[in-house]
Amino acid sequence: MSEVELVPLQLTHLHAVLDLGYRSFDVKAMPYTSWSLSSVAAHWDAQPDACWIARDEEGLLGFVLGSPSYDEREDWGYLEWIALEERARGRGVASALVERCCAALFAAGASRIITDVESGNAASAAMMRRNGFTEKVTVTLFVRSNPDEHAAASAHAPKDPARTRLRRAARATESRPGPSVDPV
Repeated sequence: MSEVELVPLQLTHLHAVLDLGYRSFDVKAMPYTSWSLSSVAAHWDAQPDACWIARDEEGLLGFVLGSPSYDEREDWGYLEWIALEERARGRGVASALVERCCAALFAAGASRIITDVESGNAASAAMMRRNGFTEKVTVTLFVRSNPDEHAAASAHAPKDPARTRLRRAARATESRPGPSVDPV
């Protein structure tokens, strides 16, 4: 088993983080949010100390993104995004990422940290419980679909135009000689 390194999220990690997020998150399961470059940037801009990646010699293993407030509660931190590559599961990587994120949010003044887990994701729910989170349901999300909406149209995930620009910029940077960068 290779050694795992936790490092703060950096610009050079964005492409890998976005790709893992697109492969990991079912935004239809959580219709009040979406995964995009803007999502990553908002967290990274608001609280960079709460945004971490895990990597090994093969590259990215996972990431976590937190922010210093939750809805109108500025005293509550929000651990919103966490994802792992399959090869990282069961190695304690998620717990290490959660701990780094939570430590940063508490250091920034959070009195509580909120997270949410899709109802069918038993592994993530168990991991959150192991890391000190308790279930506190205060609302139930009710959804009514538009009966006129075509199923085929709703089957396609929204596209993030910034992702295409980021890939293009990453390829251009990789093809230019310059300082050595440790890619993830």
